[in-house]
This record gives sequence, structure tokens and C-alpha cells, in this order.
Amino acid sequence: MNKRIGIAGIGGRMGRLLAEEITAAGETLVGGIERSGVTAPAGAVLFEDIAALARASDVVLEFTHASTAIPHARAIAESGTGWVLGTTGLSATDEAAVAEAAKRAPVVFAANFSPGVNLVLALAEQMARALPAEQYDAEILEMHHRQKVDAPSGTAVAMGRAVAKGRSGDLDDLKEGGRDGHTGARRTGAIGFAALRGGQVVGEHTLLFAAATEHIALTHRAFDRRAFATGAVRAAQWVSGRKPGLYSMMDVLGMR
Repeated sequence: MNKRIGIAGIGGRMGRLLAEEITAAGETLVGGIERSGVTAPAGAVLFEDIAALARASDVVLEFTHASTAIPHARAIAESGTGWVLGTTGLSATDEAAVAEAAKRAPVVFAANFSPGVNLVLALAEQMARALPAEQYDAEILEMHHRQKVDAPSGTAVAMGRAVAKGRSGDLDDLKEGGRDGHTGARRTGAIGFAALRGGQVVGEHTLLFAAATEHIALTHRAFDRRAFATGAVRAAQWVSGRKPGLYSMMDVLGMR
């Protein structure tokens, strides 16, 4: 059955790609919402707010700003509409609000909607489980365009969480970032992060396991944001009509 899909942030770079991919997938673009002063794609219907958009849609796609997470989660919970959320930089409080909304609506929340990235995350967890932390130091390097406002990226954090899970740890306890000055020796079992910003890089992520005898690198490079848009529309098609719950792209891809 044809899905009615709305877009929060329809006038942004991702919003415009999502609109194109919804049409290409044969689904119905009902319209979207956007900040004042931002132009929506030609012919797109603009709704008053997230609540109105949710009521008119089977699924709402969203790649916006972390500041909208809590009010949008409340609106989604009230409507019971499917929600595909790719906004990064969410705080623990924001993520708790998303999880609460998932008790009343089906939600796909992922740091990255590229199928390739999600395969990399699965491999990261397996590699971390197989490579002892006492012998293999885990470091994550990411680079994005100069306009990106959060660091490390959501995908880099997801990589860190995969490594921590593979080693039966908690990323909050193991994370190391922003090394500067006399930092002392590297802590055994730590997961290091480095973030680069410049130009118009769509997204590059490398997970490095460094031992005294070998280095193993797992790298993903994105050259076009359309990979994320295509994956997000696939998630919207998958989540529409499902029971309330907090799902991930791994669920969409049938990997768990």
C-alpha cells in the first residue's frame, strides 16, 4: 500500500533529497515543515507544525537539529505516527525522549541510514569482540564538511558504541577525545576519537585497531548524501504500520 510520508526540515539539503527519493520510491510526499525563512521545494505543502504534519502522515522523516528532538518526540507520541529520525548530536535527555515516544509509536532511530555504514558497525562489534583491548587499541577518526555543528559525529559515536558493546563495556566510561597537552599514557581499553572539519566532505569514518604487531583499519567514505536519503526512505517503508517500538537500521536491514 502507498505510504504517506512527511519531512521535517523539507527545505534543507537532506530534506530535498528525501523528497526526491520518496517520489522515486513511488510513495506519496504529503509535505513538510521548515524554519521561517527557509524555502521548501517547489510544489511542496508546508504544514503549520510537527503535530499537523504527523497527523497527515503515515511516517515522518527527520534530519534536523537536536533542539527539536524533545518537542517532536512528544508530538510523535501523541499521534502514534511512524518516525524515522536521523538527527545527530542528541543528548542523553533527548534520547530518553525518543525512547519514550517509541512506547506509543514505531520509531527508527539511527546515527546513519547508509546500508554500508550499518554493515561496518556490525563488523566493528565483531572485531572488537575478537581483538583483546589489552593488545589492540581502538581509535576512531572522522571528517565532515565545515558546516557540521556536532562532534564527534553520530556515526563515530555509533562506532564507539559498537566497539564498547563488543568488549562488554560502556562507551561513556571508555571514551577519550580532544587530547591536547601532556595527557599521559593511553589508558588500556580506551576508545579514542578525533574529529576533522573542512571543505564539503560528506562523511569519512575510520576505525583503527592498533597493536604492537599489526594495524587493522575499517573505513567508510560517503560521496553523496543520497545514500542516506535512500536508506531513510527504505526505513520509512519498513516502519509504516509496525507496532510501537524503538528500532534501528539494523532491524530495517534484517540484521537482527
